[in-house]
Amino acid sequence: MTKPAGILTLLLMALLIPSQGWSIPAEEEPPPDPHLNEPKATTIVVRVVAHGAMVIGREVGGARVTIADAATKQILATGIQQGEAGDQNQIMRTPRTMEEPIYSSRPSAAFTTTLELNRPTFVEISAEGPLAHPASMQRTTETVLLVPGQDHTNDGIVLHLYGYLVQVERPKPGDSLIAKEDAKLRASVRTLSGTLVRPHGDWDSRKITIYGEVLIGNRIVERLQMFYSGESSSFEAPFFVPAVKDAPDGIMLRVVATDLSTGNSGMGTATYPVITERLNPALRH
Repeated sequence: MTKPAGILTLLLMALLIPSQGWSIPAEEEPPPDPHLNEPKATTIVVRVVAHGAMVIGREVGGARVTIADAATKQILATGIQQGEAGDQNQIMRTPRTMEEPIYSSRPSAAFTTTLELNRPTFVEISAEGPLAHPASMQRTTETVLLVPGQDHTNDGIVLHLYGYLVQVERPKPGDSLIAKEDAKLRASVRTLSGTLVRPHGDWDSRKITIYGEVLIGNRIVERLQMFYSGESSSFEAPFFVPAVKDAPDGIMLRVVATDLSTGNSGMGTATYPVITERLNPALRH
């Protein structure tokens, strides 16, 4: 009769050195994913906004968006952002938590594309606008990692453009100015999204430094304090037209608006020939 200790030894040996009849079945591995290396459709929303203001939409010509592979510089998508500037009450006055959408809570302009990605890809997303105002156009670029199948929707990837739209309105650019006469400079100031800058508004002109300058060549001959005219987004100041001998090639008027609290600054310029006063022929006799 086999002793109990011998039986235990035989059982341990069977477990440690399994024979063909004592083999322990291995766990089955899952089959490989046949689509693992296939490109995945990835939807990307890009929204270009005026910093501290609204979305850059059709009112100011929209913005051009380009998405390029950061490593190879290959352009993956490009197009024009068009649409509405968004709901001013929702964007500027509605409190919200960090994860809540700001610009997509109501319809607003955006650029949307779907990329076929087969690997995580660093891309450079660039935006320039507003396209209807070349003199005030700004450009910015962000580098973002896109992951296949991970969509960027709702607000999407938001790019901010800094600045103001500043346009000299009076005197009409290119008109001749009569030497040694008093004249009035008038300019409009708006955000890059086209919204009005005025006292007590969402974009309060009292917080913005707005001034004008009279230049002969590159030399500033007079600096002007601009005041709100009472009309939509317009500011004005009187100035003195130099003598013809002092400005043989005419003058330039320059208007600058800057807000240090937001980092927004904008500039508008216009040039004018200066002429001597022409008397009415009827008054010569």
